[in-house]
Amino acid sequence: MKLFKAGAAAAAAVTLALTATACAGGSGKTSDSGNGGGDAKKDKIVVGIKFDQPGLGLKTPDGKFTGFDVDVATYVAKELGYGADQIEFKQAVSAERENLISNGDVKFVVASYSINDKRKEKVDFAGPYFLAHQDLLVRADETSITKAEDLNKKKLCSVTGSTSAQNVKTKLAPEADLLEQGGYSECLTGLESKSVDALTTDNSILAGYAAQEKNVGKFKLVGLSLSNENYGIGLKKGDKDLQTKINAALKKMVSDGSWEQFVKKNFGPANYKNEPAPQITEGS
Repeated sequence: MKLFKAGAAAAAAVTLALTATACAGGSGKTSDSGNGGGDAKKDKIVVGIKFDQPGLGLKTPDGKFTGFDVDVATYVAKELGYGADQIEFKQAVSAERENLISNGDVKFVVASYSINDKRKEKVDFAGPYFLAHQDLLVRADETSITKAEDLNKKKLCSVTGSTSAQNVKTKLAPEADLLEQGGYSECLTGLESKSVDALTTDNSILAGYAAQEKNVGKFKLVGLSLSNENYGIGLKKGDKDLQTKINAALKKMVSDGSWEQFVKKNFGPANYKNEPAPQITEGS
């Protein structure tokens, strides 16, 4: 009987020890993981960016992200309390930006996202944080194209359905020979091989392509302002608190010199003549 009691006591002691160890292990895990913990979703912020625009938003073959919009998004997320390792970038193609925001798939979108009234029916914006203009990209040794009208009788390239190309074709150079491609890279190939004479879209996008290491010295911006494109940060409609916080982050980004640093870093090699940082108008 005594042996049985001793054995039972020993078993109970082992059980208690194991329980204590498990509790301690669980406590340590939570402590070690810090903000990560079991509630990891709350410690991440999902941001929509472009994956295919050099200079603005580009996913590199090694899985990293570069570009002006990426730098802006990272800065804003930091001001909202998230470190770089807590940001999850999600691809935001142009046609899906409003859906990503409305469905809650992203917290906000920074993707060469021009502010206009049609979009503001579905989402709100913070900013603007950048003013771009429609421009032309030509070969570095091109001297015959200095204005949009010079494109008459010449071959103009842009992407399929581009409003920029139609703007030139219908309003500025009706005799231009418009070639529409699936992507800007195809237009660049044509520009380099001299099968087209110019490429048109936002100057920020053109500068991003021209600034790529493989393209440095091959192309130049004509320096036109064929339209005004105010890039804003898209967010869910009615989220005034987030809009206010993002606007504050954008103002700080300009005042502390980060905005200028991001512009030079991403567009500098293209000799891009950028506009000064625009005044914040959304939410005011």
